[in-house]
Parts: sequence; C-alpha cells; structure tokens
Amino acid sequence: MKVETVFDKIRKWGTDRNFYGEGGATIQSQFVKLGEEFGELAGNIARGKDCTDDIGDMVVVLTHIAALQGKYIEDCIEHSYNDIKDRKGKFLNGSFIKQTDLETNNTK
Repeated sequence: MKVETVFDKIRKWGTDRNFYGEGGATIQSQFVKLGEEFGELAGNIARGKDCTDDIGDMVVVLTHIAALQGKYIEDCIEHSYNDIKDRKGKFLNGSFIKQTDLETNNTK
C-alpha cells in the first residue's frame, strides 16, 4: 500500500482542477506564478516576516511545473540532492561557494 504524500495531494488537487489537461495550466504561466511567489518571499524576508506560506506556495508551483513536464518533483529533489551530497566548499560572505568554483576562480 502506497502512502499518499503531500506531493501526491498537490498533483491530485491540480488534476481535479484541470491543471494538466487541455486548456489547463502551461509551464510558462506557472513560471510567471513562481516569479510572483518569489517576489512575495523576497518581500517577507526583507520585512523580517514569516515565510512559511511563501516557501510552501513556491513548492506547490514547482510541483505543478514538474508535473507539466511529465516529472515528479520528488525525483527532481532527489536528483539535486545527489548532485550536492558530496559537494565540498566554504562560505564566503554568507554564500556557499563550491570547491570547484573556488579552485577555478582562485578564491581560496
């Protein structure tokens, strides 16, 4: 028996509202929506406000974008984690810089 995840619920919500069907959402429209949600996140970070809703909204939109491309967001996340899991580097001015970039730019 498969346990329903929050991502399954998001995709079902999208399916129930024809996000993925004829005349439904497009990747382009969802990309614009992602930008809108990013702006809300940026505003709340700048104001020192809670960002829970903004982050969640962005994950919902990214889940729809993945589905519109025939992908599962879980697989996208796993793919990205596998890219970074062994990554080495250091923080400079609050940003993580990959070791390979440090070596390429001689920023040691």
